[in-house]
Amino acid sequence: MPPNAWTRWPLREALSKEGLSETRLWIGRGVRVIVLVGLLWATFGGGAFSGWGLAAAGAGVVIAVLAFRGFFRMTLERRIWPSIVLFALLEATAFGFFLVGARLPAIVVWCACAMTAMERLPLSAAVPCSALALGAFAVVNSDNWLTTAVTAAGLALAGYVVRLDAEARGSTQRLLVQERAARKAEAETAALAERGRIAREIHDVLAHSLSAQLVHLEAARQLIQRSSDLEADREQLLEQVVACRGMAREGLDGTREALSALRGEMAPVEDFLRRLAAAEGAELDVVGEPRALSAEAGLAIRRVAQEALTNVRKHAPGARVRMRLEYDEGNVGLMVRDFGGRGKPGELAKSGSGYGLLGMRERAELLGGTLESGPDEEGFVVRLKVPA
Repeated sequence: MPPNAWTRWPLREALSKEGLSETRLWIGRGVRVIVLVGLLWATFGGGAFSGWGLAAAGAGVVIAVLAFRGFFRMTLERRIWPSIVLFALLEATAFGFFLVGARLPAIVVWCACAMTAMERLPLSAAVPCSALALGAFAVVNSDNWLTTAVTAAGLALAGYVVRLDAEARGSTQRLLVQERAARKAEAETAALAERGRIAREIHDVLAHSLSAQLVHLEAARQLIQRSSDLEADREQLLEQVVACRGMAREGLDGTREALSALRGEMAPVEDFLRRLAAAEGAELDVVGEPRALSAEAGLAIRRVAQEALTNVRKHAPGARVRMRLEYDEGNVGLMVRDFGGRGKPGELAKSGSGYGLLGMRERAELLGGTLESGPDEEGFVVRLKVPA
């Protein structure tokens, strides 16, 4: 037994009504009503009191009821000395009943005091208080000593059992509160993680869209700078502006797609890649049995494909592009390779750009996958592999 077991109060949840079912609450109320009615009947039912004796007995009943209510409140607030004072007042009230001839009410108050003290006080105070009340009961009880001893021991044991039951209920209630707090914290953590995912998706979509817009704006700027007759180059300028507007719309649609994917409402990734390949004039090969992917894996493949094709437009214009989507056991991979562009092989790696691919690599690592990118003898290749 821990060293502080004798001085430790019962749990606050054990001293209150927290966690009690409606049935137990009504049973408790019924027991209290029965005890109170029995106390009143035993005190006044026989007509043994009149005049001052009747007034004294009535005052004793009122004092006992108020003292019990105060005792329950003081123990709930864990105030030891006020609790002991009220217990002493109850003992004195029981002795008052006995002195005026109300022997049965005195025994009821002593027994109730013994059980209540054992249930609600620290053991260092509960044991002597309960012993005092049961000792008084034993002194005035008219049964033989064996019956009195067994009754007193049974009352003490009953009080301790009630204490253990209340402690178990209090512990359960406390664990329930802790579990609710843990679930709330878990929900808040999940919400923060979801916000992080959404923020990362929107960041990647906007980075891709703005990068593509920058390509067209740079082409328009160079055209304006080199042109001596803007009217003659009007069609080309308009084409670049329209393309830039299309990139902006694509970025907005991509943001919506990202949010839809996070909600599980995105079309299969191979359908997206087919549309993207058709729009960019690229080739697409699908290897393995297509299957449903997690939202994170599907978004990673979409973003890497978009970023890789944007880099081809920026750094290897005119290149032939081949994409390969491969399903294998537990993973899905994507390879994007360009051939024969007008840009120099490896230009992306040397130019200091490539922040988009850096973000894609971080995304892959967060999912437990890998992303490799770099020049080869024919152009540039990007390889992604993530858990499906």
